[in-house]
Amino acid sequence: MSIVLRVNTTTKEIIREELKEEYRFLGGRSLIARVLTDEVDPTCDPLGAENKLILCTTLLAGTTLPMAHRLSAGGKSPLTGGIKEANSGGTAASLLARHGIKMIILEGLPQTNDWYILHIQKDGSSQLVDATDYVGLNNYDLAAKIQERFGKNVGIISIGLAGERGYRNSTLQLIDASTGYPSRAAARGGLGAVMGAKKIKAVVIERAANPYEFPYADKERYEAVRKKYIQRVLSSPRTESMQKVGTMSMIDFTSTVAALPVRNFSGQFFEQAEAIKSKAFVERAFIGGGRNKEGCQPGCIVRCSNRFHTKDGEYLTSGLEYETVALCGANCGIADFDVIARLDRMCDDLGVDTIETGATIAVCMEAGKISFGDGEGAIALLQEMIDGTEFGRLLGQGTEAVGKALGVKRIPTVKGQALPAYDPRSIKGLGVTYATSAMGADHTAGMTLGPGIDPSKKDFQVERSRQSQMVAAVTDSFTCSFGWGELNNEEILPEIMASLYGGEWTYGQIMNIGKETLKLERAFNQAAGLTEVDDCLPAFFYNEISAIDTVFDISAEEMQELFNY
Repeated sequence: MSIVLRVNTTTKEIIREELKEEYRFLGGRSLIARVLTDEVDPTCDPLGAENKLILCTTLLAGTTLPMAHRLSAGGKSPLTGGIKEANSGGTAASLLARHGIKMIILEGLPQTNDWYILHIQKDGSSQLVDATDYVGLNNYDLAAKIQERFGKNVGIISIGLAGERGYRNSTLQLIDASTGYPSRAAARGGLGAVMGAKKIKAVVIERAANPYEFPYADKERYEAVRKKYIQRVLSSPRTESMQKVGTMSMIDFTSTVAALPVRNFSGQFFEQAEAIKSKAFVERAFIGGGRNKEGCQPGCIVRCSNRFHTKDGEYLTSGLEYETVALCGANCGIADFDVIARLDRMCDDLGVDTIETGATIAVCMEAGKISFGDGEGAIALLQEMIDGTEFGRLLGQGTEAVGKALGVKRIPTVKGQALPAYDPRSIKGLGVTYATSAMGADHTAGMTLGPGIDPSKKDFQVERSRQSQMVAAVTDSFTCSFGWGELNNEEILPEIMASLYGGEWTYGQIMNIGKETLKLERAFNQAAGLTEVDDCLPAFFYNEISAIDTVFDISAEEMQELFNY
């Protein structure tokens, strides 16, 4: 799979290229880091002509390996001012792979206010289609209108009004494979605004008439290791848990160790935690015809997703996950799944990140705009973002902008990006990841929970974060993180690479892809003007004692040791 579509939004020219040979063993996050390093000035305006929006598939895309078709989006982030890669499930990556398309690069800046759809047709040709009739639509109405015109089976990567308006908290939304709705998000860092600046309302991908066939180096060898991998995934207790509950099971743990964010990361226990734990979630999710065991991308065998209906049986949202329930729920003092699901649907429709939005609403609560626990007030604030009121447009710029405007002292951000749903006083390795990752605060950049280390103690947390960040960079280059666990070992992973690409591969050789990716990302950020001062958590995490009688106590100097590879 080697096709690159380079779309110049200034001239409207689309050039079809072959992937560079030096990019052959890169995909997803690693490919984005390399292309941005090679082609984008780190000091550029994120919404200007020099920035590029990259959409690409993984190293395993085009194969029959389950969960290999995740889409990565990348560019210079309007939210953090540094490098950004955000990835998502959905149908788009699988459809791109069937066309043999590895990467789409959107570059330049339009000289007019004309909007376009990038349309990839079933014969593999591509064109820019006038999108005048689609401007002003949010993602659900937009997807319905696109499907009415181009067919139900197209893949869609789209932006809502948030991306059109340049909200720094804007997402790219993708069609969910199970529901057909735009409920999957490449969410973090404001990349929807980059796509909006280039006046691309959506990318529409038809099913390939003549599907691309991956050139396996050794198909028989591949099939043997693929079978072994699938057996390991299906027999894993983690898979069984993910199918029953999904990511929501995490609340059962975080709520007991004061890691669940509560009322703007106060560090306290959530007195209403039972109402949002996994047992309560499963009971509520099946009311009105909701279901679990859904796959967000074609061929998924973990099937950790879900669909959530109103109590009257109307579809509301899909993929209601831990991060959303934690940030839009407990972090706002809200313990009502119906309110949280409504917020999730509104975020997907507008095209904003639920993590950033939940943190932003909590900062408003901290400032006294509304009270903690006020679900209807939270919905009203999100409605202001949709309506584009003066305050709503401020909300769209993210937690840090809102916190500073309201004079709030406790603003839970790193490099301008809100912390995800784990308090770093309780899980200190993640605090290191939040502080040092080039992506800004991001749990997927290096999850440190695991056996052998007490997460609330500082010992060995820098080392664990370093290793976790390298593994995460590889994961985001290969597959979905929930399929990664059974892939990430010396028996399976090198064998897959050898059967796909030829030669002999070692586990260390593959992990080196992650190390080099981290180095490229950090160099980009340094050239963009970010310094060691940006590699730290907000002061209140160091000063305010949490409910388990601890503060974040890993110094800036100790965290800098992470970069000693």
